[in-house]
Amino acid sequence: MNPAHVRTLAEIARRGSFSRAAHALGLSQPAVSHHVRHLETSTGQRLLERVGRRAFPTSAGEILLAHAARAFGELEAARERLARLRGVVAGRVRVGTGATAATYLLPPLLGRLRARHPDLELSVVTGNSADMAAGVAAGDLDVAIVTLPAGGRALVVAPILVDPLVAIAPPSTARRRAPLTPESLGRQPLILYERGGAIRRVIDGWFRAGGVAPRVAMELGNGEAIKRLVAAGLGFSLVPAMAVAEERRRRTLTTAALAPSLARRLGVIRRRHEPPAPALATFLAGVQALRRT
Repeated sequence: MNPAHVRTLAEIARRGSFSRAAHALGLSQPAVSHHVRHLETSTGQRLLERVGRRAFPTSAGEILLAHAARAFGELEAARERLARLRGVVAGRVRVGTGATAATYLLPPLLGRLRARHPDLELSVVTGNSADMAAGVAAGDLDVAIVTLPAGGRALVVAPILVDPLVAIAPPSTARRRAPLTPESLGRQPLILYERGGAIRRVIDGWFRAGGVAPRVAMELGNGEAIKRLVAAGLGFSLVPAMAVAEERRRRTLTTAALAPSLARRLGVIRRRHEPPAPALATFLAGVQALRRT
């Protein structure tokens, strides 16, 4: 079996589509189909089942992919050990995190790591904290930066930093010296993060502790959209302070502290019983350095 063809099969199974796998691999769709046909001929088994436009591994395909994952893992470990002999940090680190951290927290860190270690391969996926923790536990991700509490028995959790939240209002709103309370914000139309996310749970808990039922005018999953709608004068919101540093500097939004103060804790999680490979250890050291910045 050609290992390149097996990687193609794994990409199809991961993405559920021949066309998406072709795009991710930089191949034509006929080439992807050829790889699958070649594998099925060499194994004498049907490896993929098509249902509409979706593609799923058959039982035989799952068996092959399970063995292939271990084989590719060993090859990656060999590549990292060979790189260590040359004094080079190399290898792939699959990172999961939320959209806010991916946008405002990670880019400077990833840039520094890439500049210091050009052979370090960093890939980032975003989602809610529960999904990221599940991805680490299942082995689909090597590490995740999530809102705490998170994790489980199979995971190691290390706090990184406290991310305060602030209120934001249209730029025409008079600046306040006094912090905003749940009662005062509850009278305003609010544009909040959609339900189910970690930030929204923190915000809902703050209002609930204040005995206030907020007037939620809009719910969105995109922080940039929330900021634009607030800037357009459509309501107030509560967002992580790191997400509005630029707007505060340019005065395109009015910001205010909260009383009582509100913050979320961010932490990094990884699998408990797997000593970190050099690539992952380098990433973890960079993340822990965020505590000192």
